[in-house]
Amino acid sequence: MTRINILLTLILIACALSVVTSQHKARKLFVELEKEQELARQLAVEWGQLQLEQSTWATHTRIEKIATGQLYMRVPDPSRVQIIPVTPAPNSPVSTISNSTYSEKVSKP
Repeated sequence: MTRINILLTLILIACALSVVTSQHKARKLFVELEKEQELARQLAVEWGQLQLEQSTWATHTRIEKIATGQLYMRVPDPSRVQIIPVTPAPNSPVSTISNSTYSEKVSKP
């Protein structure tokens, strides 16, 4: 009977140690998961800020300011602007556009 009690006590201790070990591993993994989720949130915020910055750099007024200020570009006089019609190849998809639609797209700034 004592042997059975000792054997059952050893099994009980082994089970208790395995429960403690598995709980410790689960807590460590949970902490690691929380850190990774926080990093993902920070990266999402940074991505949003970078997209906002990119849209700011590409605004029309900024590009026009650089074109006129640094590159000394200017809009030509309307009398100097010439619109050259394009005659597409017979099998190209551009040939399906009607001339009126095409000229409207070309003439709009």
